[in-house]
Amino acid sequence: MQNNLISLAGCIVACGQDSSPAALHRGRSYRRDQFAAAVGHWATVWRRDSTRRYALYTQDAYPFAVGLFALLHADKEIWIPGNHLPETARQLEREGCRLLGDWPAADPIDPDAAFAEASGISSEALDPNVPRIMLYTSGSSGQPKAVPKNLRQLQAEIGTLENLWGNALENACIAGSVSHQHIYGLLFRVLWPLAARRCFRSAMALSPEMLLAGGEPARLCWIASPGHLKRLDERSPWREIADLAAIFSSGGPLPAAAAAQILSFTGRSVIEVYGSTETGGIAWRRADGRNDAPWQPFAGIEIDWRGGRPHLYSPYLNDREGLALDDRLTPLEGGRLLLHGRQDRIVKIEEKRLSLTALERCLQETFWISEAHALVLARHRDVIGIAAVLSERGAAQLKAQGRNAFIRQLRSLLAGSFDAVALPRKWLFVNAFPLTAQGKVNRELLISIMNTDTRLLPRMLAAETDAGGVRLQLRVPKELAYFGDHFPDFPLLPGVVQIGWAEYFSKLFFPIRLPFSHLEMVKFSQMIRPDDELLLSLEWRETQRKLHFQYSAGAHSCSSGRLVYGAES
Repeated sequence: MQNNLISLAGCIVACGQDSSPAALHRGRSYRRDQFAAAVGHWATVWRRDSTRRYALYTQDAYPFAVGLFALLHADKEIWIPGNHLPETARQLEREGCRLLGDWPAADPIDPDAAFAEASGISSEALDPNVPRIMLYTSGSSGQPKAVPKNLRQLQAEIGTLENLWGNALENACIAGSVSHQHIYGLLFRVLWPLAARRCFRSAMALSPEMLLAGGEPARLCWIASPGHLKRLDERSPWREIADLAAIFSSGGPLPAAAAAQILSFTGRSVIEVYGSTETGGIAWRRADGRNDAPWQPFAGIEIDWRGGRPHLYSPYLNDREGLALDDRLTPLEGGRLLLHGRQDRIVKIEEKRLSLTALERCLQETFWISEAHALVLARHRDVIGIAAVLSERGAAQLKAQGRNAFIRQLRSLLAGSFDAVALPRKWLFVNAFPLTAQGKVNRELLISIMNTDTRLLPRMLAAETDAGGVRLQLRVPKELAYFGDHFPDFPLLPGVVQIGWAEYFSKLFFPIRLPFSHLEMVKFSQMIRPDDELLLSLEWRETQRKLHFQYSAGAHSCSSGRLVYGAES
């Protein structure tokens, strides 16, 4: 219960006297006093640095926790981005941030560092009212926005969580499939377990099999997202999932079918949490497979309707005037709510207003498309792109009609409801949407794929991802810059370009951060010419540090090989 929680402001003081487990990181258990010692060491180091702002990004949660509390005790301002892409790094550096953690060429955080200097930092409590943590919104309807937070706000949130579910979790080990670089993962995977004296897993588990492979003696609590939970199927390890202490989901609505499947196989319901970076937690419910299951607001939450729009009053906010919500809500008796999704995302295309939400809804009402995601692609003039997951009927229709005819039919269905200038110009068919570490649709990846420069890269028609790798359907553009020199009268795609494309797309889909070393077993067996349609198969073998690639046209292999990464032995 909340009365037993450690305050975040005094967390390091309390941990310094506690030898119980804090985290499991890279095969090792770290005690809470070891955590406090590492925080003390790095706080001493960074306090000597005149830099005020630090941008903290790590892949694993334990080094992140060390870095976060050390920076707080060093009296720094901590900016926590959702990714470590090059453009994100450039933006943060323009804001005066020093990059810290797992950025390329940045200072890493050694969690084994020992506190050896008698500075007294580890015995000092923090001021909970100073807003020194900057978190970012997901940017689903625009650019991500920085939101300041202080420890008092975060403490209030985890106090609410512990009051509701602390008794049910008991001493469960916290394991997550979402990143700690966002508010949901930060609260549920790092701050709540630290304050409640529960152990947490440092690495993300991107599948239930990875989640259950740790072998901890304590029961597990799974911090998940809708994107991960809806990918469970009949082959999932349901017996082990049923033994979990709890399953939480946030970051978007959990489809009713996914909730019903989990309830059917395990006899337990997922706990859904509704909120955002800006608002903090707003409400929760137990997902029972009904689309209209009501939400229960958290304690202290009030919602007022002004001009037909809901305004939030929350103990997690500093704004006493209330925060206007972008969600469509219906109030019920007893203070409960129905949630109908986001307000329409309105954009302008050629000065015509377009609701991306309405466009997606229209496509999903056909028999052919299960899920649709609309994107604005910035070019000499903005155009709309659609990434779509086809139903079985849709996949059969695509195969029977061919891609061009199928797309024409989809556009004709939309033409009755949308202006011609706003109809989608780019289409990508996928078996599942790529997800961010937070379990949300990876918009940046989709935009990168759909915005390729066809003078240098192929046009991607479809993408299929699974545990075995990635398969991309590509068309070789006639306007490729490489055809002019190779050869003018009989243009062929050079082998070095094929290798370059394989590496380019592999780094979009796989976490390859090692330097390229050399090629192995490269073979070119069939010419590739303008307008050819190809299947590019990619498989990244992490332990071998090798990328396997193959281009094929129909049943024929065009080229194949392996790219080896890391220094040669």
